[in-house]
Amino acid sequence: MESVRSRRTRFAIVGCGVIAGIHAQGIASIEEAELTAVCDRNRANALQLAADSGAAVYERMEDLLRRDDIDVVVVSTPSGLHAEQTILAAQAGKHVLVEKPMAIRLEDAQRMMEACRENGVSLATVFPRRMSPQAQYARSLIREGRLGKLSLCSAYVKLYRDQAYYDSAGWRGTWELDGGGAMMNQGIHTVDMLQWLAGPVRSIVGRTGAVLRDIEVEDTALALLQFEHGAMGVLEITTTACAGTGHRLEIHGEKGTLIIEEDDIISLVIDGEPIALPAFEPFRVIPDGHRIQIRDMALAVQQRRTPVVTGEDGLPSLAIILGTYRSSISKAEVALLGGGAVVL
Repeated sequence: MESVRSRRTRFAIVGCGVIAGIHAQGIASIEEAELTAVCDRNRANALQLAADSGAAVYERMEDLLRRDDIDVVVVSTPSGLHAEQTILAAQAGKHVLVEKPMAIRLEDAQRMMEACRENGVSLATVFPRRMSPQAQYARSLIREGRLGKLSLCSAYVKLYRDQAYYDSAGWRGTWELDGGGAMMNQGIHTVDMLQWLAGPVRSIVGRTGAVLRDIEVEDTALALLQFEHGAMGVLEITTTACAGTGHRLEIHGEKGTLIIEEDDIISLVIDGEPIALPAFEPFRVIPDGHRIQIRDMALAVQQRRTPVVTGEDGLPSLAIILGTYRSSISKAEVALLGGGAVVL
């Protein structure tokens, strides 16, 4: 009988939109994985995604899940569908790699994790920015205390999406399927990076709104953060910046300052002196980050270990975003307690 270790990990992709192509490319680029099947209600999209790999095409996820030759299901559908599709995959005995956000409600994320635990499968969340060598270096630096006690830790996401972007698909800009706007869709990677580097957030004061776009959710969001270790911070996230400057993190401590733009460390000063950085390997969050996470997931299945970014790792950024929404609605400070949000 063929052992798991002697063959490639077999992937299926559910949801054949834009990001699915990045997953298919990542699967094709590594020797540890192969694409077995794809699924989309729009058969033309599924056929296009499967064209280069010869993967089987399905219009119904239930039909795909009946196959015995699938190890991992990649869930890359609109965010509001992630929970139920992850649970279906887990009940069919498939490991799951789910796109961000893992869910649009914390209770759904908990149900996803519970279903995977009950069925003995792994759940991984896609956060490719964590995979960069610069991010790994920055995390080690901070955890070693090189910046000293942290004082101000902030993130800025200044992007541009016109009305046509939101009108291009019926799920964009809706609470039901997008789960939020600039924060939930575009900003979540940077929110995750901030909390992953600087530590857990204890409470939030937030304000969100659709300032320019005709959408249900926000195109602009602001939040004041109180970290558990005492530092404060700011989130500024928008999709209305005509001359968008992208993603920026600023982490200040008693001994130094670290600034990251996109995936590059542009400034590191400790004890008043600029620090020479290592010669990092070239990295692009797309496609490199996805490729690294896909390979890790393939190996995690073969080695029967936990993936590098787990379902639990998807909770903190989701809690921060939902806490910001709740604060904006309640006009009150919100505490993040036990992964949930409580108005103070």
